[in-house]
Amino acid sequence: MNDDALPEADRISGAPHPRETVRLFGQDAAEAAFLAALNSGRLPHGWLLTGPRGVGKATFAWRAARYLIATPPEAGGGADALFAAPPPATLDIDPAHPAARRLRALSEPNLMLLRRAWDSDKKRLKTQLTVDEVRGLKGFFAMSAGGERRVVIVDAADEMNPSAANALLKELEEPPRNTVLFLVSHQPSGLLPTIRSRCRTLRFDPLGAADLAAALEGAGLPLPEGASADAVTALSGGSAGAAVTLIEQDGVGLYADLVRLMAGLPDMDRPAALKLADAAGARGAEARFDLTLTLLDTALSRIARAGATGHPTTPIVPGEEAMLTRLAPDAVAARAWAELAASLTARARRGKAVNLDPAALIFDMFLDLDRTAARLAVPAA
Repeated sequence: MNDDALPEADRISGAPHPRETVRLFGQDAAEAAFLAALNSGRLPHGWLLTGPRGVGKATFAWRAARYLIATPPEAGGGADALFAAPPPATLDIDPAHPAARRLRALSEPNLMLLRRAWDSDKKRLKTQLTVDEVRGLKGFFAMSAGGERRVVIVDAADEMNPSAANALLKELEEPPRNTVLFLVSHQPSGLLPTIRSRCRTLRFDPLGAADLAAALEGAGLPLPEGASADAVTALSGGSAGAAVTLIEQDGVGLYADLVRLMAGLPDMDRPAALKLADAAGARGAEARFDLTLTLLDTALSRIARAGATGHPTTPIVPGEEAMLTRLAPDAVAARAWAELAASLTARARRGKAVNLDPAALIFDMFLDLDRTAARLAVPAA
């Protein structure tokens, strides 16, 4: 396979790579915090970018890398620069700037990207970011930068195996001058405490509906007809990355189908359940299978929350409010649905991992939902 055609571990299917994304939506606070550190003249060399998947962490890392590489240290903030020019108020860089073009082409000598590599023997991406990739930092740091900044992006730091994490820690302890490392992390609690302690944490929050819609539009993925920004935001958890999958898989329509199915519990519509299970279990439908489990998790958590609080949240699709109210009229029912949520989709994911029939796994989950509703004696109206 040609290197240009190899899958990229840090790319979300169906969306532009973060290095190709110019604008960052909904993360003004994070960018302002970084700019304040840059303008202070005391820019930390290690940054831990945390938050849910798909909310802009990698986009920010590439955006900051473009700025740092395109802007000499003397002009990028600090006491010396304050007398020569106003401090930067944005990380915007002209997309036609030579550094921006080199970054898009992955040909910038002052940037190193650490991500899971392609396994040429197994013809697939490696499951972990290994020590072999991290060891490349020694050669990168050994090269003269000529007074320019150098940037390292690790995406994602959560994917490092223990040897890789220890090797990165050594580089974090004594990085070369004018070097900045950005560690993208979806679950920072799983990282070595010593890695966390040597980085400044920058938190990225889920996107609101307006920012999510703008991010999707900017990526060339407008909201599908009939799907509201509020619905996509609720189902994606404010993650543009998750929203891309929702749009590609008609996730709002799938969630509406699940709500209709659950509205009939405990007298489940078996033909409808079989149709949903077959669609999720078809050959090559791994993304549909994963999305079905994710949306079931969402539905169960919303049912449990409705019962615990005594009132349903704003409905995502028509008919959801009545379904939530009927299935979880009180805290007792809420507890039962919460307990089911804690194990239901996890069992299906384990079954899929050992090659059990995915359609059967989905249908068995629907049967569990039906049995739970019957046990709670919540008949359909």
